[in-house]
Amino acid sequence: MMLLSAEGLSFGYGGETLFRDVSLRLERGDRVGLVAPNGAGKTTLLRVLLGELEPTSGSVWRAPGLRVGVVRQRQDVKAHGTARQWLEAGFATLRAIRERIEALQRAIEDVSQPDARSVAELAELHERWRSEGGEALNAELGRIADRVGLPQSLLDRPVGALSGGERARLAIGRALAQRPELLLLDEPTNHLDVQTTERLEELLRRLDAALLVVSHDRALLDAVCTRTAELGTQRLRMYPVPYSRYVEMRRERLDREQRRVEEQRAFVARTEEFIRRNINSQRTAQARSRRTMLEKLERLESPEDVWAPATRLALRFAQAPRSGDLVLEGRGLGARRADRWLYRGLDLVVRRGMRIGIIGPNGAGKSTLLAQLAGHGAAGDEGTVRVGSQVHAAFLDQHLESLDDAGSAIDEIRSVRPDLVPDAVRQYLARFRFVGDDPFRAVRSLSGGERTRLALAKMLLVPRNLLLLDEPTNHLDIPSREILEEALAHFVGAVLVASHDRYFLDRVCTHVLAFEPDGVRLHPGNHADWKRRAPASGPVPTPRESHGPMPTSGDSSGRDAHEARKAVARAEERRRRSIERLEAEIARMEARLGALRAELVAMQGDWEAIAARAEQERALTAELERAVERWAALHEGADAS
Repeated sequence: MMLLSAEGLSFGYGGETLFRDVSLRLERGDRVGLVAPNGAGKTTLLRVLLGELEPTSGSVWRAPGLRVGVVRQRQDVKAHGTARQWLEAGFATLRAIRERIEALQRAIEDVSQPDARSVAELAELHERWRSEGGEALNAELGRIADRVGLPQSLLDRPVGALSGGERARLAIGRALAQRPELLLLDEPTNHLDVQTTERLEELLRRLDAALLVVSHDRALLDAVCTRTAELGTQRLRMYPVPYSRYVEMRRERLDREQRRVEEQRAFVARTEEFIRRNINSQRTAQARSRRTMLEKLERLESPEDVWAPATRLALRFAQAPRSGDLVLEGRGLGARRADRWLYRGLDLVVRRGMRIGIIGPNGAGKSTLLAQLAGHGAAGDEGTVRVGSQVHAAFLDQHLESLDDAGSAIDEIRSVRPDLVPDAVRQYLARFRFVGDDPFRAVRSLSGGERTRLALAKMLLVPRNLLLLDEPTNHLDIPSREILEEALAHFVGAVLVASHDRYFLDRVCTHVLAFEPDGVRLHPGNHADWKRRAPASGPVPTPRESHGPMPTSGDSSGRDAHEARKAVARAEERRRRSIERLEAEIARMEARLGALRAELVAMQGDWEAIAARAEQERALTAELERAVERWAALHEGADAS
């Protein structure tokens, strides 16, 4: 059954065309991912399909009475009213019936002799209210909240008090409340943590509605969409496969079409050469015939590569001095926010070459931990942070507070490198896709993706060997994410990064620091490795909740549990002491290794002495590697022995 059809759509602003000749058909059961770089017009196309914008040319047909649900990239959530009231707006018919019932009841109460027609209408409305499920409205609101992972306790809170993730879930719930036949989602995973995103994927897979999804979340596109629509300036091209397979098919198509273009150009060149040589010879007739053929030949143009501009992002980390093996050490870290401990008693050691992905639900404390490690913790935070030798750190917070909205992109770069002249700054910014007049624009006018690219540009101006990154892929399109992934994967220092992007975590990370139900733990491997091992996770409890209630003296099972906890605590203390001893030993070996290497650099001439020192250096290096492996095993919870 056809739900929506668009034919020959074009749209532009002020003489600049965003897209042209776009045709699209959506039928019941379709699940389409709409992809293109930032600025290509994906959100604009959705608004045209909804009838909110008039196309420059072309037409849109929607099935009569089609129920359309929409989740927008920027939520139009007012700061007044409760979450329950905003969610109720999805039940437009029931809400209208209730408002009319309330108005009639007030009118009837205000007069001594009610109008018979008003009484009859009120009775009819009460019947409609019951028949359309009005009496079960609150229960239905609760079910929808559960489906999108929104605690029902939040439904009576003011919308203005909700977090970005809670507002995103509320918007999804409101769209589902309309029981849509067609659901349009524009970046639905913005502000959602991994757990909520996976829950959304499962919900969308089971939803009896056609889907058109705009997203830079590659895992979501693969999990939900069976077709991929690529929006270019010249057309919309449909691929009958999920995103990952689309990437392969797109490259095969571009290569195939480019070969055809090159083959035609070679043919034209050969034919023109034949004409030039023979136009005035005995083969003049053949030459004229071929010239006529060329005049009628439809020339092929190079295929449009819609992603090409987005791949012109040059992320290269400046060479920084080599740091010591121990880059960062946190002891007894703790942070309390709003009368709740986010984490407490956390020990963390970061060594050179480690790329640690920090994962956990929204509100668990990931950003708080990164800020504390970066030296930006709150006054009441617990613990100590020690930075290793020759460490040069950079901190990128997810709100990009290092940017000054009043300045321009050029001003931001010169705030770090005042020695650069404006032309040099413009050349540098061009590596981050700021071209033309972009470097002169006010920071406040930049899009989310442009602000992230500008913050990265500032960060890369100074050599770093420790990066602390909080949601660095926010608002970046897929090519920019992939370029950042590639740069971080080859970064020679240490990285701690909080992210909800599963593709990103899998490509970049060597370890995962997970906020789990019973505490914060470091695991070797990337996100996929952790996911295979981890049990189903829930909200992060407070430290007291982690240990459970204290047993009563008359409860034998409680005594057993208490003894078991004491045994665990003793084992944990033994493990902690072993770690401390091993770290002291590693530090001594590193110091000795540094001295040996310095001696080797200084030694000349005596080849036997040099060989002996080199053998000592190799043996000590192997011993150090074994010690680090034992240290890692202890941190992973292995037996201290």
